[in-house]
Amino acid sequence: MEPDELRRYHEAVATFRAPGRAPGLPEGGRAGPVVPDALGFLHGRWRLDRRLVDHATACSGTFSGTAQFAPLAAAMITTVSSRDVPRNGSDHGGAAVLSYHEQGELRFRGHRGSASRSLIYRGRPDGTADVFFADGREFYLLDPRSGSWRGEHQCGADHYAVAGQVLGSGSFEERWRVRGPDKDYEIMTTLVRA
Repeated sequence: MEPDELRRYHEAVATFRAPGRAPGLPEGGRAGPVVPDALGFLHGRWRLDRRLVDHATACSGTFSGTAQFAPLAAAMITTVSSRDVPRNGSDHGGAAVLSYHEQGELRFRGHRGSASRSLIYRGRPDGTADVFFADGREFYLLDPRSGSWRGEHQCGADHYAVAGQVLGSGSFEERWRVRGPDKDYEIMTTLVRA
């Protein structure tokens, strides 16, 4: 796999930010089951299947693996933005902050190999969660309370949009759309509780 192709994949799965309507995405039908607490819903181990479609190059690929949302050790929380970050867990079995780690196999343009990424989810009292990159930079606000959510991020001339939906008590999906001068791709991800 060319370095530019791998960069596109990693940019696509880790650069959304800010809640709001995601332009260019379909409404997606009705919302899924209500989720009063994002961290309570996410906590645990998931199976992950992702489909990548790069419209600019007419290529597609897949990523399959596992994802884990687990309590973040108090010592690790200091890497996240210091604004209002809990120093120890209070809800969700001590998991007011969850680490997210996915690992699996990426198949894209003749490449087949391992890939991974990590994020940090900080719960809010209203049941939503702030999502951060593993290095502590802000990512987006996750609000699945209605059973669906949307988010956006503008990065220079590139626009990233995500729409997600809870499918049931043990599954959800996200559709990510990326457009820019050199980017035009979609990523569809389904997570099912393991």
